[in-house]
Amino acid sequence: MRNALRRGPVIALALSVLSATVSPVAAQSLTDRFKSLFGGSSDEPAQPKPAPAPGAPQADDDIDCPQVTVRAGASTYGVGATGKPAVGNDVRFQASISKMARECIRNGGEITARIGIQGRVIAGPAGAPSTVEVPLRIAVVQGGVGEKVITSKAYRTTVEMSEAGSVPFSFVAEDLVYPVPSAAVADSYIFYVGFDPQALSPEPKKARKKK
Repeated sequence: MRNALRRGPVIALALSVLSATVSPVAAQSLTDRFKSLFGGSSDEPAQPKPAPAPGAPQADDDIDCPQVTVRAGASTYGVGATGKPAVGNDVRFQASISKMARECIRNGGEITARIGIQGRVIAGPAGAPSTVEVPLRIAVVQGGVGEKVITSKAYRTTVEMSEAGSVPFSFVAEDLVYPVPSAAVADSYIFYVGFDPQALSPEPKKARKKK
């Protein structure tokens, strides 16, 4: 399915709100992290950014910034007690994504995207640890028949839990770079975000070359 993308004189900083809504208190606690991406606090309408300094990469009027959405089946992440699935009383904690934002800047033949993710971690009946590692993945995908992944990166963010048992988190990926798509396929591009437990696995060690 082709996704309709917003066009305008300046690439929009879009806020996609899912089923969950962050409370005003939670939104205030996330303001600093999201202000640079949204141009305001996370619960206010996005404002245009000032023009960049001479010589700096600029947002290009002729390109679109793909919509950002949560990959199906990757909107929540739960962890159960050791050796048990995250079900019922065995749930230690569950994380969910509530808001997203994106910004695209063209620099030559490449686009650098900044993707912001906002969510919440809730402690379960089995008791959450003092800190929680939240695994995330962001992908640039060309949609349609025979979906094509242009680039995909895994990230982690650490959340400090509180006695309240419900803590907001935010993360901004600054380094998602991909080639500028042709006009024929640009409208089919989309940013997918979601939880990916494999992001917590250690990276495989590179084999040493024999001398």
